Amino acid sequence: MVTTTVSPRAVIFDIGGVLVRTEDWSGRRKWENHLGLPERALSTLVFECAAAIQASTERGHDEAIWQFVGEKCGLDLRDLSNLRADFWSGDRLNRDLADYVCQLRPQYTTGILSNAWPEMRDLNVGRFGLKGLVDETVYSFETGILKPDPRSYLYVLGRLKVQANEAIFVDDAERNILAAQGVGMRTVLFQNTTQAITDLNYLLGVRHGGFL
Repeated sequence: MVTTTVSPRAVIFDIGGVLVRTEDWSGRRKWENHLGLPERALSTLVFECAAAIQASTERGHDEAIWQFVGEKCGLDLRDLSNLRADFWSGDRLNRDLADYVCQLRPQYTTGILSNAWPEMRDLNVGRFGLKGLVDETVYSFETGILKPDPRSYLYVLGRLKVQANEAIFVDDAERNILAAQGVGMRTVLFQNTTQAITDLNYLLGVRHGGFL
């Protein structure tokens, strides 16, 4: 964490693994078993393929991701559609953290910074109700910049109109946390909701639990 005497003015959150979490892996495991893939291999195939990187940085469309998965796994259109639905079926809104985020406003400016493609944005808004949760939401497919590129953090700071040392960033990936620290932000590495809220309260000056 960055040592500073400047009081925080903004808190910025990641989505995947933080505000939205995969709590039920059975849908993905069903297809991994069917396809003979090891555990978590389907997530790697979807999120780390070249098509996903392109769709997350303005250079491609999310349909290309699923086309790649279908071709890689030898699936027809019907099976691919079912896999796609099952892939997202276990994701849940982190309600406790979302409630906490709501309590931060208006005392603090809040933001989201997420590596995502358009389909994920649509799920976040339509299924999880994230629209309006924070003051500013920045998706990588809109900016063409992926975390941990330092420019992604500077972009969201600009949107929130705060300096790096006035902001706290929450993410579950250590590489993204280190990059945020590199531009001067205070950080919380998300491990679980209770821990993250406790760490945020400490940085915000709340010493006795709860939120002021």
